[in-house]
Amino acid sequence: QVQLVESGGGLVQAGGSLRLSCAASGSIFSIAYMGWYRQVPGKQRELVATITIGGRTNYADSVKGRFKISGDNSKNTVYLQMNSLKPEDTAVYYCNAFKVPQGNYWGQGTQVTVSS
Repeated sequence: QVQLVESGGGLVQAGGSLRLSCAASGSIFSIAYMGWYRQVPGKQRELVATITIGGRTNYADSVKGRFKISGDNSKNTVYLQMNSLKPEDTAVYYCNAFKVPQGNYWGQGTQVTVSS
């Protein structure tokens, strides 16, 4: 089992910044990649950004150039730096870890609200 604990969500004005953190614990060996997803009520959860253990990153088109995902292997923690936030970034943000062969693990989610 992998436990994921997110922190760093909150309320911010449009144009502002937030940094989300996700600390992984438990059986973290064989995690292939970690990432962030977000979900608003009535819509499917969508990918925001992922990072492999080797440091390769991937971003949704909607956040490219504004968000940056990074990891600290020594702390088993992944970060999401979010800049130039827009009201449409408002969502519950979930940390994800994909482990071979067990599959996906999810955090409890953290609310990000961007006011206009």
